Amino acid sequence: MKRLYISAVAMLLISSIYAQNKDTKDADKLFDRLEYVDAAQSYTKLVEKGKADAYVYKQLGDCYYNVFNTKEAVRWYAKAVESSQDSEVYYRYAQMLKAEGNMQESNKQMAHFVKLQPNDPRSKAFTNNPNVLTQLKQQSKLYNIKKSDVSSDKADFGAQLTSNNELYFSSARNTSRKKNGMDDQPYLDIYKATRNADGSLSQAIEVGELNTKWHDGPVAITSDGSTMYYGSESFNQSEFQKDKSKHLKYGQIYLYKATKGAGDKWTNSKALPINSKEYSMRNPSISKDGKTLYFSSDMPGGMGGEDIWKVSVDGDSYGTPENLGNEVNSVDNESFPFITDDNLLFFSSNGRQGFGGYDVFIYNPTTKETKNVGSPVNTEKDDFSFSYNKEKKVGFFSSNREGNDDIYQADPICGV
Repeated sequence: MKRLYISAVAMLLISSIYAQNKDTKDADKLFDRLEYVDAAQSYTKLVEKGKADAYVYKQLGDCYYNVFNTKEAVRWYAKAVESSQDSEVYYRYAQMLKAEGNMQESNKQMAHFVKLQPNDPRSKAFTNNPNVLTQLKQQSKLYNIKKSDVSSDKADFGAQLTSNNELYFSSARNTSRKKNGMDDQPYLDIYKATRNADGSLSQAIEVGELNTKWHDGPVAITSDGSTMYYGSESFNQSEFQKDKSKHLKYGQIYLYKATKGAGDKWTNSKALPINSKEYSMRNPSISKDGKTLYFSSDMPGGMGGEDIWKVSVDGDSYGTPENLGNEVNSVDNESFPFITDDNLLFFSSNGRQGFGGYDVFIYNPTTKETKNVGSPVNTEKDDFSFSYNKEKKVGFFSSNREGNDDIYQADPICGV
């Protein structure tokens, strides 16, 4: 769910869309709608009928890459690269092999990527330090971790603990909601739980006044608890783009602002003026003084896929978004920024060398140092959306290391 929420725009189907060819028409239609589970099934039928080629194998690999089914992604990418492929296929194949723990074959595919794209920053990083994983495993442990009892059997991520002990996060646990076609889970809603004095968490409840029929969350709360920033979809504003050739409406993820009202309810929700139908803005984090809003976006002017940006805040006025540059961002995706009270920035990246999948990094703007936070927070799977409450000395992050996006608690060692 997290991988999809990072990389894919929202969309509405109007009618049938253009297909690659007559054999792949149905599967391509599902893939273009981001319905990867059903698309994979449709492409697999072509394999069973003997109608598969390198394109079908690549599409199957991409389907499973997008839902982080590493085993199946490896299976189909292996068949795809039996024929010549675009360089990104080799890179994705290498990442899936790494997530499966097959470093020897992963390095082999990365070497092929390097040959095709020698000037790509990812190629240079690999060439300069192909054994980075050994070094990362030797780092001192920064956190003890445990799976949070707030996790469900559906996707849960983006947890943030407020000053008044409320833990907000996004979840697909509401099975009464319509399922999205990306991974066959319900649409995301915003939830909150209360953290008790002993560190346990109450049963999570929906933040019903904010949830829509689209994806909602994650959120950021100001230090005084009075203001929330959160993500939702541009369809709420009846704003989208049309692709006439594919007969689709493409929406984006917008940032919204709400204020705490009577009865602890969030009111006056409104879309930020810096949103655009041209790109998504999501995963907000607000500085302690409330004057700088961090977020991730694929807006023009970035380093690659999705980048970390910041913008000045003055009441309801916002400055010009500023990209954090290559000290944070790469040619791939950086997302889920979280700015601490002492101005350290946690973020997730799949474009920097790490354990595999998305890793959590920490950036110190004073020293200009970016560091992988290491094990056990990071694994060969997707690890992301790290937040840290300095006052209460506790962090939260999510990981799909057990096959599902779950929330974990991180307790610092030696005063992190």
